[in-house]
Amino acid sequence: MSTSPLYPLWLRVWHWYNAALFLALVVSGVSMHYAGTAWLLGFNQAVAIHNVSGSLLALGWIAFVLANLKSDNGRHYLPRPRGLVRDLWVQARYYAYGIFRDEPHPFHAGPAAKFNVLQQLSYLGAMYLLMPLLILSGLGFLFSPQLPETLLGISSLWLVAMTHVLTSYLLVLFLLVHVYIITIGDSLTANLRAMLTGEHGTSDDTQETDRHAS
Repeated sequence: MSTSPLYPLWLRVWHWYNAALFLALVVSGVSMHYAGTAWLLGFNQAVAIHNVSGSLLALGWIAFVLANLKSDNGRHYLPRPRGLVRDLWVQARYYAYGIFRDEPHPFHAGPAAKFNVLQQLSYLGAMYLLMPLLILSGLGFLFSPQLPETLLGISSLWLVAMTHVLTSYLLVLFLLVHVYIITIGDSLTANLRAMLTGEHGTSDDTQETDRHAS
């Protein structure tokens, strides 16, 4: 059984740091949205936790982007244009049909490619589209007194609020899918173990990865 150190220490630390803060944001955000519900956080406590967690999440996101620009890790989030439609079809078919027929996974993570094409597109959307929108709308809330009263005839605060809430819902959906994907690796815990140890491998990883990269 061969193993490949796919996830460097900084990425694993960022991953769990990001996960903890995101969960804190979900709990505090729901507490603010449903203020007064006994089993949730108090409103003032939720606001304080949300503001601190959001600020730390924004700093972590900046560090993530800079690290990907500086290191080789960033290339793993970029789909290859060549064969993109074919790879999308193969991967989508597997998730929608093949996985329930116990077909072999069409992609295995390796040094040449950590993510299949659907993962690449979802990470691109989450980290480089939704996260900036979440952070910017969060800043809009923090500095709402400085916002213009209206934008194109619509309340600026309403636009900020709707952007923040809708983006949050989409990222929660991403998180739920992400947790599900953890369970469908080479074993039930293989993907989780990889993000703890940095290593991921099966006996045919190298062969499958080379075939995917060719």
